[in-house]
Amino acid sequence: MPEISRFLGIIIRMYLRDHPPAHFHAEYGEYEITVEIETGVITGKFPRRALMVVLEWYLLHKEELQNNWQAALNKKPLSKIKPLE
Repeated sequence: MPEISRFLGIIIRMYLRDHPPAHFHAEYGEYEITVEIETGVITGKFPRRALMVVLEWYLLHKEELQNNWQAALNKKPLSKIKPLE
């Protein structure tokens, strides 16, 4: 599963052969969530502060995430996305 970003101990990944709806995975220690790109719906558990950071990053990079999802569907390489600073 390609890593597309990493910041503050959080790893953002996207599977190349994943199921719809378009989403990404975020990992923080033992925690993992998925975030739907179109709606922002979250599945899983994350510490509150880490969740707020992921959501901030998601809102800044929503278009890039959609582009990566399309690339994955077309079996093309995914682009790295700038981490939250």
